[in-house]
Amino acid sequence: MITDTLSSYLNHYLPEPVSSTFKDLYASNPTSLVVLLLSSLLLIFQLFHRPISKSDRSFNSVTTLLNRGEKTNDDIDETVKRADEYKDMVSSFYDLVTDFYEYGWGQSFHFAPRFTHETFVESIYRAEHFLALKLGLTSSSKVVDVGCGVGGPMRNIARFSGADVTGVTINEYQVKVGNRYCKEQGVDKLCRSTQGDFQHLDQKFSPSTFDAAYQIEATCHSPNKTDTFTQVATVLKSGGLFAGYEWVVLPENGYDSSNTEHVRIKEGIEVGNGLPTLATGEQVKEALENAGFEVLEAFDANRGQFDSNQIPWYQTLKGNYSSLTGFRMSHVGRIFTHLMCTTLEALRIAPKGTVRVSSLLNATALDLVEGGEKQLFTPSYYFLARKR
Repeated sequence: MITDTLSSYLNHYLPEPVSSTFKDLYASNPTSLVVLLLSSLLLIFQLFHRPISKSDRSFNSVTTLLNRGEKTNDDIDETVKRADEYKDMVSSFYDLVTDFYEYGWGQSFHFAPRFTHETFVESIYRAEHFLALKLGLTSSSKVVDVGCGVGGPMRNIARFSGADVTGVTINEYQVKVGNRYCKEQGVDKLCRSTQGDFQHLDQKFSPSTFDAAYQIEATCHSPNKTDTFTQVATVLKSGGLFAGYEWVVLPENGYDSSNTEHVRIKEGIEVGNGLPTLATGEQVKEALENAGFEVLEAFDANRGQFDSNQIPWYQTLKGNYSSLTGFRMSHVGRIFTHLMCTTLEALRIAPKGTVRVSSLLNATALDLVEGGEKQLFTPSYYFLARKR
């Protein structure tokens, strides 16, 4: 009876391909429909639970970016333009995608190496705590988080180490959200977010202000890593440590810049994540050295992703039907989220551009998975460097 009623409802209100997908899902795992309902409620809550209004500025600087969902060859030729427009592009990009990232990922916008029997959230915390340990952070440490997002890692690291952490993000909306979270979680005495461009940290802080610095998948947005790392060195004390995880392509594992298919995947990742261009690990190390650092360690933290005791970093993007988070990242979950976004934008509950962002993020998720499966790309190229 319930099955017949559900089938009739889906046939009446949804297009046939979508209703068939949901009916197949119900037949294989009825519990997942409960997860689907909770997921829809969470998305609506995410859109309404914002006492902070985003600015009503136009998104002209990312119009081209959003139009690149199909990633044609003509679009791919604009790497230089993306670099030139880096500041407006990155800030506008995060105006649009911050809510989506929180909805699908939580408050820490990054990937992490993951062991079997380890939850996704546990792997995220471990990756952040790893940096705190490598930096030797204590309650007397003064630290800068370079490109802090809404501050998930900053709060976790501050709680873990007791260090005083200042996060810097170019995006005003993220500053307001991040500081609200700091206050709500009772860590506003230990950490806070401030608006600033990590290409110009010397405009925010005096030289030699911090004992240590870190960045987690943030400086991939920089159009010039040497300039960014030089700015980090400027605000660090002599001998201060800088650690991070960087998005890079992996020529050592087979990435070939003359291979059209490899370039398609690379450009898909760049366009879908608001990046100028992806570097290699060697280029990251060279930029650190040129900026006045001594590189102490550098390697792909996902190098063991295919070992029997590990789960590939991109597996979370493929989703599952056993949890709310897993469902949201699954193929069916993404279809459902996209349908919800279409409805909410049509009703003017969600802001204009929501559907296009959803399409863009769905497309780049496929590129990220493909890049990971073919070992052409990693989001977790770890480095530890000391200011000379």
